[in-house]
Amino acid sequence: MSPVPRPLSHTRQPGPPFDAAAARRLRTALGMTPDHVAHGLRASYALAHATADLVVAWERGALTPAYAELTALAGVLWCSPGELIGRPRTLREHRVAQGHAPEDVARAVGHDFPAYARMEESGQWHGTERQTAALAGLLRLSLRDLITVTGQEDRLAELLRAAVRTRWQAYAGPVHTIVPLDRRLLEDTLRAMHREYQGQMAATLSWSDGGTAADAGDAGRTYLDRVTDTFWTTLAPAGHPAPQPRDLPSGSEKSGGWKPGG
Repeated sequence: MSPVPRPLSHTRQPGPPFDAAAARRLRTALGMTPDHVAHGLRASYALAHATADLVVAWERGALTPAYAELTALAGVLWCSPGELIGRPRTLREHRVAQGHAPEDVARAVGHDFPAYARMEESGQWHGTERQTAALAGLLRLSLRDLITVTGQEDRLAELLRAAVRTRWQAYAGPVHTIVPLDRRLLEDTLRAMHREYQGQMAATLSWSDGGTAADAGDAGRTYLDRVTDTFWTTLAPAGHPAPQPRDLPSGSEKSGGWKPGG
């Protein structure tokens, strides 16, 4: 397919993670052709550059819609932007997934718009406890998403890696600072992860299994690479809901509440 012309404003900044298969499935369910979608984008959303070729390129994964294009596409397909997005990770992606304008989010959380826009641009959230709680409620953020959006995920991963490799007890406090859920629940989770990691390493090195130090190193790196996924899975087993910001213990409120990276 030849290059599809698009305005620079729609190509300069990468869009959110796009679910091409969902876009194609939704269009087909509505009985629309790529031409129909393109016409709707032009007529209803003033995207003069929209063509059937552009729609097909999106659906094949050859191009990713910019934020404005994705919002317009959701309107044409009668769905929410979140239905066309993979798992959001950044502040902007969560905001688009919920269908909010940046000005509305800024107003709702109590930030002036230029300051909020800079946070979206940099990917770094700076807000008070009250503003963070308002953001979590407005964007329907899980506790994991909130930690990611507020820039604490890398620090959490660092602590978890140290906890499974050494004495997990020494890291229960720092982990609790970032994830202020019930302390016993966190300790049980760290204990289980430590046991799993150490057991995996021991099994890999077992002479009866013919393991080597290189095998153990590979197994260890694989575990450490997915340590945050393992943490959240262990914290909320299959069939149980993921922890939410509202699950924070009342004790954190008495001491002044949770602040990202507190």
